[in-house]
Amino acid sequence: MGNLPFYIPAFFILTTGLTGWFFYRATNRSRVALIIALLFLVIQMALALTGFFAVTHTVPPRLVLQAPPVVLFIISFFFFTKGKQFLDSLNLKFLTLLHIVRVPVELVLYWLFLYKGVPELMTFEGRNFDIISGLTAPLVYYFAFVKKSLSPKVILIWNFVCLGLLFNIVINAILSAPTPIQQFAFDQPNIAILYFPFVWLAGFIVPVVLLAHLAAIRQLLSGKDLDLKN
Repeated sequence: MGNLPFYIPAFFILTTGLTGWFFYRATNRSRVALIIALLFLVIQMALALTGFFAVTHTVPPRLVLQAPPVVLFIISFFFFTKGKQFLDSLNLKFLTLLHIVRVPVELVLYWLFLYKGVPELMTFEGRNFDIISGLTAPLVYYFAFVKKSLSPKVILIWNFVCLGLLFNIVINAILSAPTPIQQFAFDQPNIAILYFPFVWLAGFIVPVVLLAHLAAIRQLLSGKDLDLKN
């Protein structure tokens, strides 16, 4: 990945920072959450810089140390009282705005495709429709929290649809990566996620986006006062 123009990794690092900022605001500026997020980022960066993820022939693939540990950590919240309290304390407004980062992520994926870092199917010209989530996020925020004209049911449906779009690209990304389970894009595999800073896509951005959806869905299904009318 050394042939990339400087602006692509730089733009992605800024996108990761923006994701972290939205997450920090969604946690009501929790220092503990911020420290944990930074810890995951540092661990992923350190592993990538050593070339750990670039070894692709192992079974299981080393990529399982990117998103899966973070996702398992997130899922654990649903099984413990403090975890549930944390999910319910998250700010739904910032959980909604957070999905804006999916637009710059899509731009980075397209640029990476142009430089043979990811296959076309991972872009909005292929099978990736995740940009819809990013483009609609500010509209949902505006009409739900500013104009107060969207019901919790509409926001819930939007979260489920966008969660489906997330699963779609994640599955395609996994099956196009150069591992023993690769199924797609053999002519141009998904190699960008093997290198820094793009390891943060699977190791941080995707799990945070997943958390935002799951927490929002939990809050919306609970029927509690979501402050949509204040």
